[in-house]
Amino acid sequence: MRLSVRGRSFYEGDKPFFWLGDTAWLLLSRLSYEEAKVYIDNRAAKGFNVLQVTLVHSPGYRTLDGKMALVDDDFARPCHDGFWEHARRVVSYAAQSGLYMALLPAWGGFAKSGALNLENAKGYAEFLNDTFGGFDNALWLLGGDVRGDAAPEVFRLLGKTFKQLDKDRLVGYHPFGRCSSSFWFAKDEWLDFNMFQSGHRDYTQKNLGQWDDNDVFYGEDNYRYVQEDLKLCPDKPTLDGEPSYELIPHGLHDPSQPYWQASDVRRYAYWSVFTGAAGHTYGDNAIMQFLKPGLKPAYGALENWDEAIHDPGSGQMGHLRSLCEDMEFEKGQSAQQFVLNSGEKHAYKAALLTPQALMIYVYEGERVDVNTALLPFETIDAAWFDPVSGACSPMGQVKKAECVSFSLPNRRETANDWVLLLMPGEE
Repeated sequence: MRLSVRGRSFYEGDKPFFWLGDTAWLLLSRLSYEEAKVYIDNRAAKGFNVLQVTLVHSPGYRTLDGKMALVDDDFARPCHDGFWEHARRVVSYAAQSGLYMALLPAWGGFAKSGALNLENAKGYAEFLNDTFGGFDNALWLLGGDVRGDAAPEVFRLLGKTFKQLDKDRLVGYHPFGRCSSSFWFAKDEWLDFNMFQSGHRDYTQKNLGQWDDNDVFYGEDNYRYVQEDLKLCPDKPTLDGEPSYELIPHGLHDPSQPYWQASDVRRYAYWSVFTGAAGHTYGDNAIMQFLKPGLKPAYGALENWDEAIHDPGSGQMGHLRSLCEDMEFEKGQSAQQFVLNSGEKHAYKAALLTPQALMIYVYEGERVDVNTALLPFETIDAAWFDPVSGACSPMGQVKKAECVSFSLPNRRETANDWVLLLMPGEE
């Protein structure tokens, strides 16, 4: 079954679909087929349902056993010695495991350099459609860590060609850091959903030399991209396609900086989804590059991929998906008016109101003050949801009043983030 878009949500048939993605850019070149099965099984077991994978990531791109993707890096000459057969096997296994594959045709640098251009892009898109057209779990993700204005007509040609060949297969765009696809392609008919890359910087890292090519800087406030995208495209889904990865240095390039932890990746996920995103993509430093012994670590990676699949943040992402599905997230609306003591930066409290609950994510603080008088429920059941364990801890009914204070539990051994649930109670 294919994914589709209705309004600002994804659907799988008639069922709302919460996009829970993992960043697996180098899956096809760094892992054997048997290793890829281990990785896919791990992600499926944790509740992930989308993998973001590059088809041609760098010059000389090949499988682990040397099978080339292209002849002489020419997109007009796909190689037929086994790379694409390997890619099809991996996509097929993902389908059997219930995972969708967001396939990125070529990393953005190829379009920026001109290697992927107006002369060969259409033929390459036709080849990809022929190669993966039989897989309902495949969708297209253009871009690849690049600004849309680096080669806008190439990206538009790819998007239009994919839609002409198969109008019902979704097409998105993965942009450069601190950018959204809406910056350039908001009005393009081929773009089915928006994706932004909130990136890997903290609040202090606005200026990092050569990487400062974008005027927009929200620091760690990734929810602001959701707000902007939904203002510009209120009837189109959006999500964070690359927040800070687990165990990658702040700012990405300097391993002497602190490393982002599981609590940080939880914060990005809940902030964006509770602001109205249609899902979220998680990333892990060692997984996105599938680091192995003998390979040089990029971005200060600290472990190999087969160790990193157990990093705690990845195991906690599924709790968000389960919570949102239980609470009819697709019918939700941002509800900041209920929160009386939301602050700035880490003190920000994101709120989403659905027919089943008011959900408020608290990352930093000792309490949350709520105007429960505004709730559309006659009686209110309250509970704390633990984003670390996925456990729900009821605390009985609460009154409707202009200000009700809820003191946070103390988890003691890790970051003390929680979700307050206010749900319709029995009369």
